[in-house]
Order: sequence, then structure tokens, then C-alpha cells
Amino acid sequence: MRPDSILTLSCPDRTGIVYRVSGLLYDHGCNILDAQQFGDEESGRFFLRVHFDRDVGLPLDTVQASMRALASDFGMDWQLHDGRRRARLLVLVSKQGHCLNDLLFRAHSGQLKVDIAAVASNHADFAPLAASYGIPFHHLPVSADTREVQERQIIDLVEREKIDLVVLARYMQILSPTLCRALAGRAINIHHSFLPSFKGAQPYHQAHARGVKIIGATAHYVTEDLDEGPIIEQDVARVDHAMTPRDLVRLGSDTESQVLARAVRRHVEHRILLNGHRTVVFR
Repeated sequence: MRPDSILTLSCPDRTGIVYRVSGLLYDHGCNILDAQQFGDEESGRFFLRVHFDRDVGLPLDTVQASMRALASDFGMDWQLHDGRRRARLLVLVSKQGHCLNDLLFRAHSGQLKVDIAAVASNHADFAPLAASYGIPFHHLPVSADTREVQERQIIDLVEREKIDLVVLARYMQILSPTLCRALAGRAINIHHSFLPSFKGAQPYHQAHARGVKIIGATAHYVTEDLDEGPIIEQDVARVDHAMTPRDLVRLGSDTESQVLARAVRRHVEHRILLNGHRTVVFR
């Protein structure tokens, strides 16, 4: 079977980009399996994702070397990924386990093609759940006095386990600017609403008190600006006057789990490109 790869790029929009990229791949005997593109009139940038396969005897480094020269000509920001490599995940969680449980099941059942290398938490509640899947659990308690040390432990874990993506699966701690910078572009958070709305404690109780008719969830990249990172995925669920706060929590938990799983899948399949503060998400 021919190994497959994924090329993603963005650059100032101009004629000849697709022609030159497809020609480069053709010259190396590669076969394009799927290609998606988008030209943004507002930013003047062009975005491209190409999934292709190549001969077994053709090293990916050879394609990379040719891409460097082409990228220089067009001012491209680009990445070339080995399609066979499974992303390694670190999942951070606190005391709400619905998103963690969903990710563990999806990874274990093959619905999500990732390897969850570790689970870490500031509480010990979900150590048995992680153990049931044979995944190492790291209890990293934190307080105002120990935050810097605890975050250093997280960074050490990311480096030691060669983590590709950190998933904040209802991890109820605000990350420091230092940790946000260390994880820039490789940390995803799930939020319980369309941002910004109903922040703080008991968001579903707040929503119930205001008589909302929809509740939602937002998955976004983590940045130093709290809950203001580029949005990857969102969804809503309709509610009505007969629902209790407990009903909203249940419905919201399902929505959060689904939105986070979709965001993780988009990331590990290299379908997300940054467009300023926004994202281009290829389906």
C-alpha cells in the first residue's frame, strides 16, 4: 500500500498556486486523493489542504525539500504530515468526566484515530476510569501557591510523552500565559456556551434562570486571552420551558462531548488552518 501524506498551506492569494502544487506532486509520482481550497477575499489569503499518496520508495523528506523552494516563491506557511502517524493526546480533566469518557471510548473503539498517551487532573476522581482503558493517570493537584510547579509538570509530561495535542476536557483551571504560549496551536478547550455567555459557576442554572431556548458548546484553541481563542467547532441543542437545570446539564454534556470530539478529529486530520483570529476548517 502506498503511504499517504497531507499537505496544508496558506499564502497570499494569487494565480498558479494549485497548478504549481499539483505539478510538484505529479513530478514526484504522487497521486492526489482529495483536495480542498478556499480563497478569503477579506484577508486576501489562499488556503489549501491536499491528501495524496506516494511511492513506497519516495521519502517524505524529498517532497519536503521541493516544497521549501516552492513555499519561498509564494510566501507560504505550510506543513507536510505523514498520514499514517497517529496523534498523541494528553487529556486534562477536573471533576466533570463526560468529555473524558467520550474521548476514551472513541479512541478505544477506533472512532477517533488517536493515541491517548496520558490523562492528567488536579483531582484523583477519574484515575479508575483511565486505568480501565490502560492509560496512565497523573494526579497533579494545584493551588495558588503551587500553580507554577504544577504547570511545569504538565509541560514536562507533554515533552516526555511527545504529545501532539493537549485537550482540556472540562479542565477547570485557568492556564497561565506561560503555559498558553508553550502549548500554542496544540491545545483545545471546550466551553459550555456560545462565547462569551454565562461565564463562571453553574452556567446551565444561569441559562435556565434566563429562560433560554437554545444551549450550546464551543471548542476553541487555547490562547492567553481567556476563552477568546480561534473557534473550531460549535453546536446547539434546543430547550423549552419544561426542562429543569438538571435536564440542561444532561443535554449540555452531550453537546459538549460531541463538539469536542469533532474539534479533536478536525485537528488530528490536519483540517484546520488559522486565518488571523478565525479558522478555516475543511470538512
